[in-house]
Amino acid sequence: MELIAGDIGGTKSWLAWATGEAEGALQLRFERIYASADFVSAEALLRQFIADAGLGVPPDRLALALPGPLHARQVRVTNLDWTVDADTLQASLGLDEVLFINDFQAAATGVATLTAADLVALNPQPAEPAGVRAITGAGTGLGLAFMLADGTGYYRTFAAEGGHIDFAPAGAVQTRLLEGLRREYGHVSWERVVSGSAMNDLYRFCRVERGLPLPDAPTDGARLVAEAGAGDSAAEAALDLFIDLYGAWVGNVALMYRPQGGLYIAGGVSMHLRSRMQSARFMEAAIDKGRMRNVVEQTPIFLVTSSRLGVAGALVQGQSAAAFQSKSIPTRSRR
Repeated sequence: MELIAGDIGGTKSWLAWATGEAEGALQLRFERIYASADFVSAEALLRQFIADAGLGVPPDRLALALPGPLHARQVRVTNLDWTVDADTLQASLGLDEVLFINDFQAAATGVATLTAADLVALNPQPAEPAGVRAITGAGTGLGLAFMLADGTGYYRTFAAEGGHIDFAPAGAVQTRLLEGLRREYGHVSWERVVSGSAMNDLYRFCRVERGLPLPDAPTDGARLVAEAGAGDSAAEAALDLFIDLYGAWVGNVALMYRPQGGLYIAGGVSMHLRSRMQSARFMEAAIDKGRMRNVVEQTPIFLVTSSRLGVAGALVQGQSAAAFQSKSIPTRSRR
């Protein structure tokens, strides 16, 4: 079996080529990260990857983790101007099988591949064997998935679009943020305030709050961190606000799913702000749930530090024909 697996994101796409048998260990042949915006389509990206690999053998199977809901083997990719069709890719690339899964469903699958070195306990509580698991994370957007163990001790993964539910502010500052975003966008989801794409709006808001002029150019997360390090008080305030909002969102996930098997936080933004995610401020925002505070306090919460989580999950999903039919994923992880 020659398998290409990919974690497609609004900013970057991580592709891996592996070979092996359906029930055996996979051998990694080639791996590369691309800027998604450099390509007009998923097909163009895949053809470039195959050419760069230069392996001299054709792939026969493709598993892509994609941001956005799947409809009839087609995905309109969130935060990227692509519509990806599984049947079209299968025919144009001459593949035997093509699987599409939600990007955070792949991340959920990838949880079983993690080691202790890939995790930081933000709320070190004991995880319940076979308990519900959930995974969320801010990248370009805000992803969410959950995992349920079946009677045989295997986890099934389920995609969700919870990042697009209505944002609810906590306190006067966040209420003013919501009002400003409503004027700009109409509907305001949690993804509008907890994602890499939210950083520019948070920074602009914090400058307005301080009576400062708006920046001349859009601001991303990396620039925001640099500006805060250089003494920009509005940038520092924007990062603090982001951590407050992210913590509140994670607390909401804990209440929605009661993930006593573990609540995992992934995504590139989380890793880049690791020190802030590990601060007391983050967990204080997460547990600020009034009468339900103790529910979040009892939830084991982990920060995932592995950048390969999505592509690792796509490899697992793509390995066997049974996985293409949403075969359960083992609860046993290498931790």
